[in-house]
Amino acid sequence: MTETPEPPRGRWVALGVLGIASFLDGLDANIVTVALPSIQRDMDIGFTTAQWTMAGYALAFSMFLITGGRLGDILGAKRVFLTGVALFTVASVLCGLAVSPAMLVAGRFAQGLMAALMLPQVMAIIVRTFDRREWALAAGLVGALLSVGSIGGPLLGGLLADLDLMGLGWRTVFFINVPIGILALLIGARTLPSFQAGERPRLDLPGVLLLTAASLGLMFPLVQGREQGWPAWMFVLMAAAVPLLIVFVLHQRRRQALDGSALVPPALFRRRSFSAGLVVTLLAFTGVSSFSFVLTYHLQFGLGWPALDTALSLAAWPLGVVLTFQLGWRFGPTQARLFVAGGAILMALGVLATIGAVHTKGAELTWPYVAATALLMGLGMGLSTPILATSVLGDLPAEDAGAGSGVVNATTQFGSAVGIAVVGAVFFGLVGTDTTGSAAVRAADFSSGVALTLWYNVAAFLLTAALAPLLPPGKPAAAGAGSARNENNDPVAERLVPDVA
Repeated sequence: MTETPEPPRGRWVALGVLGIASFLDGLDANIVTVALPSIQRDMDIGFTTAQWTMAGYALAFSMFLITGGRLGDILGAKRVFLTGVALFTVASVLCGLAVSPAMLVAGRFAQGLMAALMLPQVMAIIVRTFDRREWALAAGLVGALLSVGSIGGPLLGGLLADLDLMGLGWRTVFFINVPIGILALLIGARTLPSFQAGERPRLDLPGVLLLTAASLGLMFPLVQGREQGWPAWMFVLMAAAVPLLIVFVLHQRRRQALDGSALVPPALFRRRSFSAGLVVTLLAFTGVSSFSFVLTYHLQFGLGWPALDTALSLAAWPLGVVLTFQLGWRFGPTQARLFVAGGAILMALGVLATIGAVHTKGAELTWPYVAATALLMGLGMGLSTPILATSVLGDLPAEDAGAGSGVVNATTQFGSAVGIAVVGAVFFGLVGTDTTGSAAVRAADFSSGVALTLWYNVAAFLLTAALAPLLPPGKPAAAGAGSARNENNDPVAERLVPDVA
């Protein structure tokens, strides 16, 4: 047991540093959404590169998330956290200074990797710095800052892209991280406590490499295939991802039996509710991420809307989340299946409304229609996502809750990356990449492409609702950090709670 008898006096300042890191992750995962068309026009990059700019962050984050948590146990949470913040800031500078598409995409990958170093340490530090009675409050405050970053990201991105501060244009979207990151480093170095887990696990490096190779084998063809004409080797690469995943599973079983250091404990998947819950999570987040991606491109490239107008119209989405979030937070844990299914159905209705508005209005689409459909999406998200992770983990024993939390959060991020890759490939295949035609022709092409593409999102959300009965039925949330942790979607570190308790 490693709890401090008397919590340190500077712990609330330290919490502010942890909150800043969470805010940065939420911000950068979403701030590029509305600014991306401006980036594409300025750098004259293709739609495929634009997809990588979005999906690369989420993919890198999902692949390295569990590894980041392990490194915190091995090297110390404070050291790994500050390293992640420092390198995240450097990666942001590289993105802002990008002179080529490759440099921009590499910078986004680096941001995702460094976020995966930062975020798993947040709860690790909270549970060892705060009294148990303060865990829920501390985790809630950090989660709130993550949500503020996520909600404000698209709006801030559109605002910065339109303001063109100091002639930097979209580059300020990345440069804004620099003063925030430096502030977190300076204060964190003085206030964050130093500690390591009592038992230092070994890093499963072969497991990391196998999972990374399988993920890239699937994702690279999905994003690059259309642009390169789907050569045969692309299909071979996707097919190779299957045996790589099989080898990864076999390796995890062997590693767990040998010394218990598997990245993903195989015992998690022996519970049907957990496996089904991962499928539900994957479906839900492929739909969420790809919807905003496609709609943003339609509004800016198809209809010629300014970035700020797009951001203001989509601001109804986070407003909807805010309106129903408390319902999900308070009542969702006891009625998990109902809330997940109901929220998914609302999101499906939001997509159907979008298809109808785009199809009937065409080039005459105005912001009230976009705001209304975005509001429906937000209302559904607020009902379902706050309790989805908690529901998926509901049947796991305490000793597996932390590892399960890491897998669920990695699935969330991977789902976002896959959604952008799959739906983006279909969308750009339908609308083409030539944006030099007349406004009327371009609007018609994009409207048709959006209306067809978004049927995937409808199917994804309806399947989410249909599979919701396979989730655990729900139960009152336990007091303490665990429940608050999951509801705020802060990755991996809940696994440390059983060690401290």
